[in-house]
Amino acid sequence: MKPLIRQLRLALIAGSFAVLAACASGPSDNISLIPAEIAEQTSKEGLFTQAIKWEHKKPGCTGDCPTLKLDSVIFPGIERLTQLVDHALAVMTGVGNSGLPPYDTVAEYEQYFWKTAAPRDSVLLAAKTRYRNKNLTVVELNTWQYFTGSAHGISATQFLNWDNAAGKVLGLANVLQPGKNDAYVAALRSVHSQWLAANPDAQRDPQAYARVWPFQVSNNFGFSDQGLIVKYDSYQLAPYSSGQPELLIPYSALQDVLRPEYLPT
Repeated sequence: MKPLIRQLRLALIAGSFAVLAACASGPSDNISLIPAEIAEQTSKEGLFTQAIKWEHKKPGCTGDCPTLKLDSVIFPGIERLTQLVDHALAVMTGVGNSGLPPYDTVAEYEQYFWKTAAPRDSVLLAAKTRYRNKNLTVVELNTWQYFTGSAHGISATQFLNWDNAAGKVLGLANVLQPGKNDAYVAALRSVHSQWLAANPDAQRDPQAYARVWPFQVSNNFGFSDQGLIVKYDSYQLAPYSSGQPELLIPYSALQDVLRPEYLPT
């Protein structure tokens, strides 16, 4: 995927969260929002979810037909979060657009897709809860698009960190201590170095790999039991064959970086 296309898509994704994240603010006290428990325990206290899954083929089409699949979640009683997940999945399809796409929801995107798709085009829109507790909900959003004639599909990923009590998205600026962005980048660079050391492709020729696939800063983070997961799209940090790399920054490396309420007690 060309870098310009990738940048345009990431700008669209970031834009879908910017308004909510900008007005978010962390809790006023220092009570931890990240319990020191495993996911099986914390998820029992998280928001209730329901699956929504379907596969549609272009109406009236026979033979080779465009297909659209949805494998997502809704949050009963929390319409704002449900709508945000739906909106984000829709705009994450905007590959190569010079501006915002002409649709805001999955339903609107479906109508647009039937009008513009080639016979073998295929799109998958997926969302799942990656981490849950009574305070936070982390949703992982993924899109995969195959355009007729392409060598392979194009994937994209984005985390959405939701403050259950405040009803807001948490951006990186909301969870870092003031003036600690450079420390976050340093911690991310450190785990990237460890990832390279365990990567056979990178170890065959480290200098060449670093030239082609240099370290990149990302604010696409999600909370977990162990630390912050930072996830990259294909071609951002590694070749397509490497999929979507994940780097885990352990909480032990973020003691003086994250606000106290976002560290396990």
